[in-house]
Amino acid sequence: MIAPSILSADFARLADEAAAVGPRGDEPGADWLHVDVMDAHFVPNLTLGLPVVQSLESATGIPLDCHLMIEDPDRWAPGYAEAGARNVTVHVEAARDPVMLAKNLRAAGSLAGLSIKPGTPLEPWVDVLRHYDTLLVMSVEPGFGGQSFIPEVLEKVRAARRLVDTGHLRLLVEIDGGINADTIEQAAEAGVDCFVAGSAVYGADDPGRAVAALRERVRTANPHRWAG
Repeated sequence: MIAPSILSADFARLADEAAAVGPRGDEPGADWLHVDVMDAHFVPNLTLGLPVVQSLESATGIPLDCHLMIEDPDRWAPGYAEAGARNVTVHVEAARDPVMLAKNLRAAGSLAGLSIKPGTPLEPWVDVLRHYDTLLVMSVEPGFGGQSFIPEVLEKVRAARRLVDTGHLRLLVEIDGGINADTIEQAAEAGVDCFVAGSAVYGADDPGRAVAALRERVRTANPHRWAG
């Protein structure tokens, strides 16, 4: 799955930017549209919030993947699910009761995602992840786009992949940060299912073609797993 991040898109033309990565001919386009919500508290940057997500939901048929880098997600995250987001991801470092939050997100209509920063270990959260549908491994520090990929986080990806493959967890493994044509194959080989890419897509002359090229890189990295 390829999830272009609108953090790297033109904020004055978000509907057009979403359409640019939509289906085209034989190409299916983006699987999800990744929306980074930042509150200038949990992270230093300030981006967009629920009203923009509501507008995007009505403007595109691409499922929204909302990544909430905010304080008090227990209070605010269910609203994004109610707005129609397909997947709502919260940070384990910010959630007060991540198990209850996962239940509330599902009850509100979305998948529940849990994200961990590059310095946050996976092991203490394995039991909590049994309640989640997606695990988002950050491969940069959350807060700003355009950062360089941190390869050390792939050990967490491999550990999560083993837990999924052995049946200990049932979730989708997602990665976010510094994903481009040079790094996506490493992430694919480690076992990622969903790849968030910002500037690699929206910095290209043709964002739709960039999505297709990234998907082909994934297939090249592991042709047996992604044969479809």
